[in-house]
Amino acid sequence: MKQLTLQLETLTCPSCLASIEGLLKNIKGVEAPKVLFNASKAKMQFDPAIVEPEEVQQAIEKHGYEVLKVSVK
Repeated sequence: MKQLTLQLETLTCPSCLASIEGLLKNIKGVEAPKVLFNASKAKMQFDPAIVEPEEVQQAIEKHGYEVLKVSVK
């Protein structure tokens, strides 16, 4: 498992946070997603054998949220 951190556009409401967390929980290969409201970041563990960071980014952007930066550790 690797750590994926996504810098998101500024989140303006708690429902945005809940929407993104719910979306991430449904992506196969993503585990323990956490969206940080004040920092506008999404952090999670992911299995690179199952899902690529770009796929996670595209899923978030498809739902109308801009991803500004992707970081993998």
